[in-house]
Amino acid sequence: MRCLVLLCTVFLTLLAVRPSPAQSVPPPPVTLLLWPGDLPAPSDDPDAPRPTLHVYRPAPDRATGTAIVVCPGGGYWSLAATHEGRDVAQFLNGLGITAFVLHYRRAPHYRHPAPLHDALRALRYVRHHATDYDLDPQRIGILGFSAGGHLAATASTLYDTLPPPDPADPVDRTPARPDFAVLAYPVITFTEPFMHAGSRRNLLGEDPDPALVRLLSPEHQVTPQTPPTFLFHTSEDTGVPPQNSIAYYLALHAAGVPAELHVYERGPHGVGLAPFDPVVSTWADRLADWLHLHGLLD
Repeated sequence: MRCLVLLCTVFLTLLAVRPSPAQSVPPPPVTLLLWPGDLPAPSDDPDAPRPTLHVYRPAPDRATGTAIVVCPGGGYWSLAATHEGRDVAQFLNGLGITAFVLHYRRAPHYRHPAPLHDALRALRYVRHHATDYDLDPQRIGILGFSAGGHLAATASTLYDTLPPPDPADPVDRTPARPDFAVLAYPVITFTEPFMHAGSRRNLLGEDPDPALVRLLSPEHQVTPQTPPTFLFHTSEDTGVPPQNSIAYYLALHAAGVPAELHVYERGPHGVGLAPFDPVVSTWADRLADWLHLHGLLD
């Protein structure tokens, strides 16, 4: 009898830990060349790295049909591809969002407009292939951290300023405007006194044209057509001061664009999801609330 009870206990335990047949697991990430052919704004160096798109899909039973292109930061020089890329993609997957982490072009091999071409191409690619990924083509957003936040903001405001590199390419004929944007401690202005000098230098060079500096300061380019935007920053950020997010929020508000801004009292620059800070890490919860508010997690 005791052996029978033991066997029954083991059997029930195995049933308890065994995944339900109704549950599903996310597919493995896939890496794609963003431009299979010639690059727009190419580098003089034939060995310069090519931009890629890293696709992270949620478990099928969690998928919402919403997608986000993720732009890690790095001052337009390096790329924080782990804590502002992969980790963020996995967080978004947990919300049922398909994440496309963009490894865009950067200095020293590339300058403007190469990164903007890459961001717009990524948005077009996702929208063009929405059916292939079980996505709603009207729920395609962009999320950027730091300099990646600048890239996301310029894609949100300058989405129709660069002509499609190849009008015969069906991807390039697809609209590039993001349906919503998320900016985490973003570089916004390229003008004094709150600019991030390194990002401006890496993107535009040492002595850029003042007209180009203004064009690539997104707070001056907001219109009523700029997509709804969620912003997060910290007051202690000395690398990219919070006035960047505040200026963009005020421009959005003045244009009548739905926007939400959270500025935490403490916390340095570059925290990503801030997994070791019980206060700042709640910005991800506020983002989930905002996405739900806009019907993007239904």
